Amino acid sequence: MARPREVIRVLARRTGWLAGATVAIAYAWMAFRGPQGIQSLIAKHSEIRELEEQNAAIVRQNQALRERIKRLEQSDSEQELEIRKQLKLLRPGETTFLLPESPKGSEAAPSPSPAK
Repeated sequence: MARPREVIRVLARRTGWLAGATVAIAYAWMAFRGPQGIQSLIAKHSEIRELEEQNAAIVRQNQALRERIKRLEQSDSEQELEIRKQLKLLRPGETTFLLPESPKGSEAAPSPSPAK
């Protein structure tokens, strides 16, 4: 028959392993499901992708603006068109037509009136 001290030692060892395994499982659960877990990681990756797309769009826009500046620096006619557009200037003999702006909701064709 086993001595009581050996039984207590074996039970203490098993209890220690069980407690350690429980703590490890709880830590793993919090690591995967907690506020800094997998869901947060996925959200951060999608946010990074979105910001990279925005950065790429801004880079394209900057390149287009640099090309426009280069055209304005090199072409007198391009400068003249831009100045005339910004200041709404006309040459002698030119006519400007001002059209009324349509309301945002009425761009579609009007619906036919019901027959009586």
